[in-house]
Amino acid sequence: MSTITQLLLTRRFMTSLRCRGAPPRPPEPSGGYRCPMVATPATTALEAAGIEFTVHTYEITAGDDLSYGEAVAAALGVQPERVYKTLVAVVDDEPVVGIVPVTGSLALKPLARACGGKKASMADPGDAERLTGYVTGGISPFGQRRELRMVVDLSVVEHDTLFVSGGRRGIQVEVGPDDLVDLTGAEIAVIAG
Repeated sequence: MSTITQLLLTRRFMTSLRCRGAPPRPPEPSGGYRCPMVATPATTALEAAGIEFTVHTYEITAGDDLSYGEAVAAALGVQPERVYKTLVAVVDDEPVVGIVPVTGSLALKPLARACGGKKASMADPGDAERLTGYVTGGISPFGQRRELRMVVDLSVVEHDTLFVSGGRRGIQVEVGPDDLVDLTGAEIAVIAG
């Protein structure tokens, strides 16, 4: 990555990039830049699907009394209910992705019921990274290495847009809930605790 690109991606110079899923385009008159500057498997998948999204970068300072997800929301200046975390669980030996607001937790019994299973547990972080191709703290529902079954919490319908990991720590993508469900094939159920 060039030095100029690194500077552009720091919070001082740019906090978001608007992407419309179109082929790369030159800088906009408003000062926006095309998305290949923040290329992850997640942004590549969104662009390939032609989905409109916005990339937001952030930095979290140590010492906050907030959970990681709530700290992300605070750094972005958005309500925590709009920021969703992507968690990998195992339902009856099948890996499943649960997508829930950072203000709550993944409720394992409801997740198992939503998947027609009997028992659910959280996946080992190493297994989650191997299955998705992302590091923990940066797991995105988009562009995962392996196509996993996904379930998103019903609260997703309450928002016009929401934020999920962009595939790297320090990057969130803002998308519409319909686009999240359509691109991932996620089922909707009450899975937040």
